[in-house]
Amino acid sequence: MDLRYSREYEEYRREVREFLKGHWPPSGEAAQGSQAEQAARFRALAIQRGYVARSIPAAYGGSEQPPDVLKAVIIAEEFGRARAPADVRGIGASMLVPTLLEHGREDQKLRFIPPTIRGEMQWCQGYSEPGSGSDLASLKTRAELIDGEWVVNGQKIWTSGAQIAHYMFCLCRTEPGAPKHAGISYLLIDMKSPGVEVRPLRQMTGTADFNEVFLTNVRIPADHIVGKRGEGWTVSRSTLKHERNMIGDAAGSRVLFEGLVRLARETKRNGKRAIDDSDVRQQLAALEGYVLSHQYSGYRQLTLAARGKDAGIAGMMNKLTSTNIGHSVARLALDLLGDEGLLAPTNEARGIRLLPRGHAGWITQNMWSLGVAIAGGSANIQRNVIAERGLGLPRDFAAQREGSR
Repeated sequence: MDLRYSREYEEYRREVREFLKGHWPPSGEAAQGSQAEQAARFRALAIQRGYVARSIPAAYGGSEQPPDVLKAVIIAEEFGRARAPADVRGIGASMLVPTLLEHGREDQKLRFIPPTIRGEMQWCQGYSEPGSGSDLASLKTRAELIDGEWVVNGQKIWTSGAQIAHYMFCLCRTEPGAPKHAGISYLLIDMKSPGVEVRPLRQMTGTADFNEVFLTNVRIPADHIVGKRGEGWTVSRSTLKHERNMIGDAAGSRVLFEGLVRLARETKRNGKRAIDDSDVRQQLAALEGYVLSHQYSGYRQLTLAARGKDAGIAGMMNKLTSTNIGHSVARLALDLLGDEGLLAPTNEARGIRLLPRGHAGWITQNMWSLGVAIAGGSANIQRNVIAERGLGLPRDFAAQREGSR
C-alpha cells in the first residue's frame, strides 16, 4: 500500500500552505475587528480561492470546484495544522447545507446556503424530544397548516446551540393519522418567532451546551418545508448521515490517543511512569490497534471515494468506531489519573483544588464521551443500521412489530 500523494498533489499542498502562510493568522488590516469578523474575511477569501465550500455551486456562495477527494483531504489537513477557519464547522454547514442541496427548493438554497457557509447564519437541530430519543419516529411535536402558515406546538430537547441559533431545522408530525414514519415533515423555524422559548440544560461538566426548546403556537410560512409534506423522515435520514460522518472522523481518534500516550508518560503508577507499567502498555497497545484499524479503514474509504465508489458498510461503521474509541481512551485516562480523576473539571465548586488544564480536560472528555455515543443515533441504533442495511440481517422482532402498527 502506497499512502504517498503524487507530485501533482504535493504541489497543491504547497500552494495551500503558501496561502495559509500569507493569510492566517491575519495581519495588518485583515487583523482588525473581532475574531468572528477576521474569520469571516478569511473564509470569504478562501472560498474565492477555491479552498472552502468547494462542492457548493457559485450560485449559492460556494467555490464550485470540480470534485477532488484528495484535494479536499489536503485542504482539511493543512487548514487543521494552521488552525485556520475552513468550512464553518457548525450544524448548519455540516448538516443542513448538504441536506438542502439534496432536497431543498431553489429559493431555499439561494436564501439559506450563502449566509450559512459564510458563518452569518447559525442553526440548531430540532429532532429529539423528551419521549422520543432513539425512537425518533415516535416524536409528538405537531405542525398544522392554518391560513397559509404552519402552527407548531411541542418540545425539543438536547438541542445544541439553540441559544445562539437563528434558525432550527425541525421534525414535526403533520399527518397525525399516518403511520409514524410517514406523517413527519421537515420544517425550518425562525428562532425569533413568537412562542419559541429556549432553556439551557446544565450538564455534569459544568457547562450548558444543550437546551430544551418549547414551541407554543409558533407560526412559520407554509413554504418553510424541505421536501414534500409527510416525507420529512426521508429528508432527516440525509441530515443524520452527514451528522454521523461529522462525528466519525478517524483523525480525531488519532489525536485523542496521542494525548493519552502523553498522559501515560506524565503520570506515575507504583513509583514509575505509567507508560512503563506492563499492564498499561498492554491496554495502550490494544487501543492503538483500534485506532489504526479506524485510520486504515479511512484510507480505504478515501481510495474508494477518489475512484468514485461508495464505501458501503465501512462508512456505516465510522461513527460507532469513533465513539467507542473515544470512551475507551477516556476511561483509561481516568484510571491513570487515579484519585485526581474524581475531582470536578471546573473551578465553580469552592474549596476544590484545580487540576492542571490537561488533566481536567480528560475528566471532561470522559463525561462528554458518554453523550457523543448517543448523538446522531445511539451505539445500539448504529449496530442495527450496520446489521440491517450493511449486512442484510433481518430487523429485530420488536422493531418489526412496531412497524406493522
